[in-house]
Amino acid sequence: MRLPTWVGDVVMATPALRALREGLPGARLILEGRGFMAGLLAGLDTFDEFLPAPGKSAADVWRHSRLLAGMKLDLAVLLPDAARVAIPAWLARVPQRVGYARDPVRRFLLSDSLAPPRNPDGSRRPISMVDRYLAITKLVGCDLDEPRVELAVDEAARQAIVTRLGPELVERSDGYAVVTPGASFGASKLYPPESFAKACDGLVNERGLAIVLAPGPGEESLCRHLAELMQSPALVLAEPVTTLAEHKALLAGARLAVSNDTGPRHMAVALGVPTVTVMGPTDPRHTNYELDRQRVLREEFDCSPCHQKICPIDHRCMTQLSPERVIDAAGELLGS
Repeated sequence: MRLPTWVGDVVMATPALRALREGLPGARLILEGRGFMAGLLAGLDTFDEFLPAPGKSAADVWRHSRLLAGMKLDLAVLLPDAARVAIPAWLARVPQRVGYARDPVRRFLLSDSLAPPRNPDGSRRPISMVDRYLAITKLVGCDLDEPRVELAVDEAARQAIVTRLGPELVERSDGYAVVTPGASFGASKLYPPESFAKACDGLVNERGLAIVLAPGPGEESLCRHLAELMQSPALVLAEPVTTLAEHKALLAGARLAVSNDTGPRHMAVALGVPTVTVMGPTDPRHTNYELDRQRVLREEFDCSPCHQKICPIDHRCMTQLSPERVIDAAGELLGS
């Protein structure tokens, strides 16, 4: 199976992995994706091997196709839509190559294809990525009655996080909240630091939670700035930033996760952690799944969802979403 590009999409693909494992008992299941995804999925029993995805050059694609040819594969499940993703499996003459086909080139490269979901007027119909990926596995006879996203936590990573947090924070009765204020997509997904700071202070004052700020690579200064804006103390895990394996362990021990619409949101849900997501420019229908343990907060405007990386006007979808909504949503999830 060729995995998607983004962390959140990979998490939303875990039900498709489970469907293949249960629908093809005894098969050797190999994943292909960006190298760091191996740490994200480590510990799951739904695959047997991980292959780093090839580079984009013609030489890289050719070498990878020869590798696949030597593996004598029977099936290639291609979750991303791009035509180039299907080329190595086509060159390797994998007998069955399945995925979505948005254009004639992609359709030519696949043996079995699905048309992307469309509305009656021909426009794209947004559906949960969980359902979108499961539609591909269903094409080869593998489906799930009750799909759930899933991740596993490595004990070594858990111990590393316990050491970084320290016994006082790990053992405190009220627990801690993991706050992820960054997003690799672009600035439009970022909840303003001033609003995040007020929300975090509210979680400290009203819920008794300690705040752990967990940046991804390149987000260290954002987290430090957020900590400076807060009235309450916060722990910033920026030196170094956590690996994906460590971030899973950090989330697994948390009482609450608060995040922009980004990868850690989906990681938290997969680990059973109550999750509050502040969402701006993206369409929530792409990520509507397992909403019993999430609260997705939005402000609806005529311009949303725009899916632009940088807001061309005043970023109203985020600036007008109040910190009080974040605090109240946390209260709903945590109860008394």
